[in-house]
Parts: sequence; C-alpha cells; structure tokens
Amino acid sequence: MSNRNIRVSELLKREISDILHTRYQRETVTITITGVDVSPDHSNAKVFYSTLVQDGDGVHAQRFLDQVASKVRFELGKRIVLKRLPALSFQYDVSIEQGDRINQIIDSFDTTGSDAKD
Repeated sequence: MSNRNIRVSELLKREISDILHTRYQRETVTITITGVDVSPDHSNAKVFYSTLVQDGDGVHAQRFLDQVASKVRFELGKRIVLKRLPALSFQYDVSIEQGDRINQIIDSFDTTGSDAKD
C-alpha cells in the first residue's frame, strides 16, 4: 500500500468516526471504526467496524450503517477535498473476536503448562 493510500485511509477513518459519533450519537454509541481500506484508484473504501455489544446488535449496526452510508459520504465531501471521494461499504471487523479467541487458546495452554511443572 502506498503512502498516499495509507494517509487517505487514516484520514477517512478519523473523519467517518467523527461524523458518526457527532451526528448519530445515539445509534453509534456501541460502534467503533477500526479501519478503512481504500482501493488504489480511490473509487471504493471498505470501512471496518466493531461493536461493543455482541451478536444481535451487529445486525442492527450493519443495517444502520448501510442506511447512512450515502449521508456519511456526503458529509465527508464537505470536510475533505479529494479528487475522487470513494464509495463507502461498511463491513463488520472479525479480527477483534479472532484475537480474543486466540488469547483464550493461549491462556488455556498456559494454565495446563504450569500444572504439569508442579
């Protein structure tokens, strides 16, 4: 990924998060923007998010974000100047859950390993 794409991704992440948490405070209180992946030509951007509440709230969050995607993009156009403002698609970020699961597995090995030494 080029330096420009990295800078644009970070800028979009910061601005999208700010827009969601200022304009839609009530709906996005449990949503965190974890990252943005911009295509090389800046025509599309995948916005990754996670929720504090597990399971059922994820579906509601996805529906909400899909509904407001065009409004968020419009607000982004007012805030930042890019030659091409990317279309936004929101995707649930499973990496946090995967990391938590890996930590649980490592912890289970750690507790069994300490018992074997004693």
